[in-house]
Amino acid sequence: GATFWQDNKEMLQRIALETGVSIEILVGIIGVETYFGRITGKDRVIDALATLAFEYPPRSKFFRNELVQFLILAREEELDPTVPMGSYAGAMGRPQFMPSSFRAYAVDATGDDKRDIWNNWADVSGSIANYFLEHGWRKSEQIAAQATLSGNWRGAIPKPKNTLKASSTVEKLSNKGVLFATELCADSKAELLTYEGDDGIEHWVGFHNFFVITKYNHSAMYALAVHQLGQQISAKVRVDAS
Repeated sequence: GATFWQDNKEMLQRIALETGVSIEILVGIIGVETYFGRITGKDRVIDALATLAFEYPPRSKFFRNELVQFLILAREEELDPTVPMGSYAGAMGRPQFMPSSFRAYAVDATGDDKRDIWNNWADVSGSIANYFLEHGWRKSEQIAAQATLSGNWRGAIPKPKNTLKASSTVEKLSNKGVLFATELCADSKAELLTYEGDDGIEHWVGFHNFFVITKYNHSAMYALAVHQLGQQISAKVRVDAS
C-alpha cells in the first residue's frame, strides 16, 4: 500500500485536492477491493451477469438490470462486451464497480475521453472519489473514533451487528456513557458500533463519512477495514519519509 501511494503520489494528491476525498480513503478502497489491482476477477463480465440474471432467481431482477447497464456502457465506451473481465458477480476493474455504478460515477480523470477503470490509475482513483462525493462525502471530516463504555453506561453491552445508519448524535452518545474523542459538534450524527476484535469486543463511534463508506459496500466491517487500512498505509508513508 505504501509503495502504491509513493508510485502514484502526484496523481493521488491531485485527485484528493480536486475532490476533497483523502488519499487514505482512495488507497483503502483500492487495497480492500483488489489488493492494489492484483485481484480484479477472472470471469467475463457478460458471462457472470447473464448467469446471475437468468439462473439466480433470488436476485434476478437486480442482475438483469446490471446486464442491461453493462451492454449500454459497452456501447457508450466503445468496448467489445465480450472482453471486460471482473468478479463472479460482475463487478469490474480495479475499483470493482457494478455496471450501473460505472455509468453513474466513473470519470475520465486524464482527459483522454475514456473511463478506463481496468488500467488507468487516475481514472480509477477519480471514479472512486466521485462515487464518494455523489454520496455526500465531507472534506476533512472525521470518519470514526475508537470508544469505550464508561461506568455511566446502563444496560447490556451492545452486540456486533451490521449498522449502516447513524441514528444518534455525538451529544446523545456522550450522555449515555460512551467515551470517545472528536472535534465534531454536539449535534453531529454518530452511531455506536460494536465489533469482535482480536482481543475481544471493540467499540467504535462512526460519523457521517463512515456511513458514506458503507454506500460503497453495505457492511460496517468493510467501512472500518477501509478506514484502518488507509490510516496504516498513511502512517507507513510518513515513517518512510522521515
